[in-house]
Amino acid sequence: MDISDVLTLIPGWAGKPVQRLPLVGGLSHQVGLVRVDGADFIVRVLDPAVSTAGLGVPLDQEIANTVRAAESGVGAAVLHVLDEPPTLILEYLPGTTLCAADVREPVRIRKIAAAVRVLHTRTRPFVNDMDIFDKLAELLELCERHGLTMPEDYREHLPLVGDVRAALTAAPLQKAPCHNDLLAENFIETGDRVRIVDYQLSGMNDPGFELGNIAAESQLTPELTELLAREYFGDAFDAAALARVRLFSIMSNFTWTLWFCIHHGLLAKPGSDFDYWGEAASKWGRAKAALTDDELGRLLDLARRG
Repeated sequence: MDISDVLTLIPGWAGKPVQRLPLVGGLSHQVGLVRVDGADFIVRVLDPAVSTAGLGVPLDQEIANTVRAAESGVGAAVLHVLDEPPTLILEYLPGTTLCAADVREPVRIRKIAAAVRVLHTRTRPFVNDMDIFDKLAELLELCERHGLTMPEDYREHLPLVGDVRAALTAAPLQKAPCHNDLLAENFIETGDRVRIVDYQLSGMNDPGFELGNIAAESQLTPELTELLAREYFGDAFDAAALARVRLFSIMSNFTWTLWFCIHHGLLAKPGSDFDYWGEAASKWGRAKAALTDDELGRLLDLARRG
């Protein structure tokens, strides 16, 4: 069902002038900006095929977590939920949708760290768990089941992933409500703060993964990754915390490589201008480079010590 079809189902909108406005974004679900009687709203129509393909949490979990993030003020307010088709009507956040270059600016890194702390510490626990290593196993099984194309040397590096998992589970952090997919475009800068949108992959997770995912998605340098970790952890920051974030950054690239392989193989729509396979290849290149870097051993040792 198209967003235009959904608009007729929203209580209170019948008979009012409804205008579709341009909006860029949304790699999986349908997302649109509409103006109703002069007020702007985001309409997010959730596609069940996304969670079926392992590319998002079940829709009921996404909706519940979106509501909880809204309650803490870090997410957009949820104004209405439709059961069929599953749809969220969200507050429109007037501001700047960030890009990767924006995230690499130190002043924004500080705002992002503050927003992530709100999500992690002031949000009610999310209704599901998310572990990046379990997600990797799930996506790998999906690729094999459907015979999807993966980077040809991907499996060769799985033993190293086992070493990373052992190091990160030696002294785990307490789980927090995490977004788990913080590419730059999921940050909206509104004045002196940053808001976080799109809870498609949300769940209770290690906070270190959240920070590592930000670093991976916006390709932060080691110095900017350290700034992000320092701003987030505050007095609790140390070399082991930074090593944890950097290892999770590797796992973000390694695992989400398969996310894009699956989207390319199962869900890519004809005429789409997004290169899912190209994104998979880019993430894989960065993951492989980090896994074969001489510094990996030092990061593993630091993370094990906690």
